Amino acid sequence: MKIFKSIKDFSSDKKTILTLGTFDGVHKGHQKILKKITQGTENGKYESLVLTFFPHPRMVLQENSDIKLLNTIEEKIYLLEAIGIENLVIHPFDEIFSQLTAEDFVRTVLVDQFNIHKIIIGHDHRFGKNRTANIDDLIGFGEKYGFEVEQISVQEINDISVSSTKVRKSLLEGDMALANKYLGYNYFLSGTVVKGKQLGRTIGFPTANIKIEEDYKLIPHNGVYVVRSMINKKTVFGMMNIGFNPTVSGEKLAIEIHFLDFDTNLYDQKLTVSILKYLRSEQKFDSVDLLTQQLEKDKNTALTYLNELR
Repeated sequence: MKIFKSIKDFSSDKKTILTLGTFDGVHKGHQKILKKITQGTENGKYESLVLTFFPHPRMVLQENSDIKLLNTIEEKIYLLEAIGIENLVIHPFDEIFSQLTAEDFVRTVLVDQFNIHKIIIGHDHRFGKNRTANIDDLIGFGEKYGFEVEQISVQEINDISVSSTKVRKSLLEGDMALANKYLGYNYFLSGTVVKGKQLGRTIGFPTANIKIEEDYKLIPHNGVYVVRSMINKKTVFGMMNIGFNPTVSGEKLAIEIHFLDFDTNLYDQKLTVSILKYLRSEQKFDSVDLLTQQLEKDKNTALTYLNELR
């Protein structure tokens, strides 16, 4: 997949079949649109193109927006490439761009820059300054400038019934089963392994503490989860705790993974952790011994789940 950091950087000899949006989560609803694009370019006559934006428009246009995103830019690139998209344009979204009228956007971006053959878009998509243009306007522009518009119908979207907002809500409630169902894959976190307090090692549960640099990344509900990771090309399972370690008066949010049957120095390594199942909420125990006993129970629960999974 070719990646372009702005609209003006893109060029191609072929006409494009494209879609546009924030695609936060690249969930099942997004995947339906994206697969239509890749199917339309299978004959090699056209190229597939996705236009997305960063920062997220709400971060720019809404004061004090505290929106958390399902994917970092790197994660979104990974997901789009896996679907088979050939070209990805990540355009810097700012107030100047937001003032572009709908027709100016169509003419200067879609027609002049992207050499559009067809756009595939959701039935409820709005665009242009103040988001005033809708699908009917886009169809009119298509007739004027000579490109096709294919809309994803209400029925198709309702059959999936997915939105990034629903995924965020599920994750914040600890409902991993529903979140992963909406996404069509297991939600994942990516970060660098850093040194923690190393309490886990003293009680028989050594952990890899991951630091996520992107403060806009959505962290699921505090608690204990069953997770999976690829380390040195090997699939490794574990338990992850998200929280403040109240038993030992922790003050900062920590993401700690105890890998089952695996104990190797992972400091400074980049780790991606897929979240499979929510086990329980974070608890404060009266002693470290009681915490250890609960961790043993969690481990047995996790192993039972993983045995059923296999």
